[in-house]
Amino acid sequence: MKIKRFFSAFLLLLTVVSFSAVPAAAVGEVTPVPDPNIQAKAALLVDKDTGTILYGKNEHDELYPASLTKIMTALLTLEAVDQGKLTLDQQLTASSSALNGLASDGSSAGIQVGETMSVESFLKCMLVVSANEACDVLAEAVSGSVSSFVDAMNAKAKELGCEDTHFANPNGLHDSQHYTSAWDLYLITTAALKYPEFMTICDMGVAEIPATNLSDTRRLHTTNYLLSNWRANGYLYSNAHGVKTGSTSEAGHCLVSTATQGSRTLISVVLGAERVVGADGVADVQSFSETKRLFQWGFANFSTQKVLSDLDMLADVPVSLSKIDSVAVHPASEVDLVLPNDVKPEDLDRKLVLPESVNAPVTAGQELGSVELSHNGTVYTSVPLVALNDVAASKLLTFWYNVQQFFSRTIVKVALVVIGVLIVAGVGWKLTLGRRHYRYGKPTHHSRGYHGRRR
Repeated sequence: MKIKRFFSAFLLLLTVVSFSAVPAAAVGEVTPVPDPNIQAKAALLVDKDTGTILYGKNEHDELYPASLTKIMTALLTLEAVDQGKLTLDQQLTASSSALNGLASDGSSAGIQVGETMSVESFLKCMLVVSANEACDVLAEAVSGSVSSFVDAMNAKAKELGCEDTHFANPNGLHDSQHYTSAWDLYLITTAALKYPEFMTICDMGVAEIPATNLSDTRRLHTTNYLLSNWRANGYLYSNAHGVKTGSTSEAGHCLVSTATQGSRTLISVVLGAERVVGADGVADVQSFSETKRLFQWGFANFSTQKVLSDLDMLADVPVSLSKIDSVAVHPASEVDLVLPNDVKPEDLDRKLVLPESVNAPVTAGQELGSVELSHNGTVYTSVPLVALNDVAASKLLTFWYNVQQFFSRTIVKVALVVIGVLIVAGVGWKLTLGRRHYRYGKPTHHSRGYHGRRR
């Protein structure tokens, strides 16, 4: 017996020791996604299709955007094309007012006063080699003057929900009152991506501008090192597409980019990165290297998962005014979320928001509530919940409900009180008049005829 007890105790101890040696992730805990620690003043990584924020660092800080400003300039130009105010093949002539006052050491495509080219060619000069003079030419074509165009830029920013943005020019040359944030640039870029021409131009490693009245054919090589090694080696990233570079001494090195891997597309914004020279003398422009690293981190640590099916019956909602007691609710559509790889659909917290009951009739597909999906305090989405089937109303129950509702109305209650008061007053008046008639006994009935004196 003692041997048997000893053997049992030994097995129990072995089990405890073995269990304590199991890693936390193996017993249901989620391993947190490592922080990529992006080296920049601000950074943002967002899943394009779902809008899920995968990484954020100072994304609402007001910072100088440099030539990332040109994303907004392109957006307003393409918007004007879409509205019929301009066409892509429309010829524009560079005015002296558009070219005057620009920094001599700023980005340029060598456009001259009086030179004529198409709207599309000016867009290529602006987006591929970041030509500052092209911005002002397009601004005058869209709004009549640069100042009016700047007003339109700020109005558009407000319309898009940008709360940390103020533009002072169309090109991004430094101005203390010209600033934005990583989040606002994401909003502006998302709006610009709705125009296919925008990405077609931004994704060009090299663009050819036809000869003009003042220039031979131009070959423009992109300033985006992720797309081309013509200007620098070591940054190419085959998944990258667009979008825009920017740099000034005040803004640092900035980049907005997208990358696609499989069916997923990510949008990144990096602001205020540095150019770092290593011990080997090799320079690293971190707006490119950190963006590339941010993309690789996002694709490696997150994946798209189906978390809800439109066939999932999540709850029953009580139904009044019907012979049927309840109706099942399910998600209005299937729900895919971009989640950390270690978070599974069953790990998500579901918060149901449903009424205590609903009145019949109920129709299939009628929205009755919602379900909120979250994990560790992060809310991922809120999905409408709809009725599975029709629920007919009972005529008798509906009749009595309508009667109750009618008499519960304030105006009806007031009317009933008034009627009651009038009835009571009428009865009181009747009773008071009757008392007066009977005060001196039974009333005497007099003959209507004349009775003279007897003789």
